Amino acid sequence: DNTEFTLDNLKPAPGSRQNKKRKGRGIAAGQGATCGFGMRGQKSRSGRPTRSGFEGGQTPLYRRLPKFVGRATGPGHTKTIYNIISTDSLEKAQSGSTVSFESLLENGLITKSKFKLHKVVLGKGESAVASNLTVQAHGFTKSAQAAIESAGGKCEVLSPTTNKVLEAV
Repeated sequence: DNTEFTLDNLKPAPGSRQNKKRKGRGIAAGQGATCGFGMRGQKSRSGRPTRSGFEGGQTPLYRRLPKFVGRATGPGHTKTIYNIISTDSLEKAQSGSTVSFESLLENGLITKSKFKLHKVVLGKGESAVASNLTVQAHGFTKSAQAAIESAGGKCEVLSPTTNKVLEAV
């Protein structure tokens, strides 16, 4: 009904709060003696849970599957994923300006990305890059770099952590 909730009339919904099961406190308690684990078997013993991935002595799945040759595993062996900026989007940029992912996004020439690192790649067609652009990104393909520099522009590599200009390529 139309009850106003205040701190003095709050209470949980009926049936939502149950008392903790008191195991091993006699048969009248319902979970006495064997505590609901049965009489025999590995699952009834103390220290019972086997380690994760254990299949009772059978060769476990993680050891049956092949390792990939030439593909290192473990920490520090993940592939760097870049957000791709095509040179097609640099066509419409204003000549002589400094272009980065943020400025392209602001001007609506590119859509947002879930990746933090940006790499400039050559577009599909023979795209003409606007002249005298200073393009800032975390990486450039050789073909994209050649296209930008042939139009009189510069490529500046950004640091992946600080986003500051490391060097003009």
